[in-house]
Amino acid sequence: MKEPLFTGSCVALVTPFTSNGVDFDKLSELIEYHISNKTDAIAVCATTGEAPTLPDDEHKEILRFAVEKAGGRIPIIAGTGSNDTAHAVEFTEYADKIGADGMLVVTPYYNKTTQHGLYLHMKAIAESTSKPVILYNVPSRTGLKMSVDTLKKLDKIPNINAIKEASGDIAFMAEVAAETELVIYSGNDDCIVPCLSLGGKGVISVLANILPRETHDMCEKYLSGDVEGSRDMFLKYFELAKALFIEVNPIPIKAAMNLMGFHVGGLRLPLCDMQPENLAKLEKVLIKYGLLSGITD
Repeated sequence: MKEPLFTGSCVALVTPFTSNGVDFDKLSELIEYHISNKTDAIAVCATTGEAPTLPDDEHKEILRFAVEKAGGRIPIIAGTGSNDTAHAVEFTEYADKIGADGMLVVTPYYNKTTQHGLYLHMKAIAESTSKPVILYNVPSRTGLKMSVDTLKKLDKIPNINAIKEASGDIAFMAEVAAETELVIYSGNDDCIVPCLSLGGKGVISVLANILPRETHDMCEKYLSGDVEGSRDMFLKYFELAKALFIEVNPIPIKAAMNLMGFHVGGLRLPLCDMQPENLAKLEKVLIKYGLLSGITD
């Protein structure tokens, strides 16, 4: 296995907004919150960070701010993927220049490509940086699934370091573990322990936005040999992890954070506020887990 960029819990960080743009004061607070609460790495400007609705200048400003704010205290993983290879290369070169610790690169979406085109896309991006590249396989969003054969070819590129595996297909994850040297991170909070059981090194997590210590501890326990303790935590928080996906991510996690007093602002269309019946379900689960202080059943 290749050397992990991080082990444990990497938060897929939300992007806090005001009515005028990015709330950089809140972004600063969130970064400090994760550093103080045992998060092992921070991924910015990815799916949970609403990257598709970030204009280029705003996207770059968030990356630069996060790297400067972290100041080397925690790895910053930059979402630099695109369905346009040249665009992804530009963002990757920028993130490298400003000091990001690694890149998270999603497969091309909408236009998609062949498996050979996918290989050429990822190869071009990896060759534009010396930093570790984490491949992001999430076919439910992109309509494109990476094949094991493609991953075996990409594995030969030295700085293609890992895969964020978010297909939910545990058998596919096992095949990747068996056939490549890539570090595997779960891309789904409902697959953390299954991923770790196959030799995975952690998770890129939505849940960690509100339970950073617990998500870190779940991984740390497993990796230190306390499999039962890790499994117990995984099952304890399983209902909450599922509730954060009752609507399209990041709609529920932002709603949860606002209910809990994080004040991260709204969403950008086409993402919208939760439907009232789903918001009520989410509130009920947050209450059950003791995450809404002063509210009772």
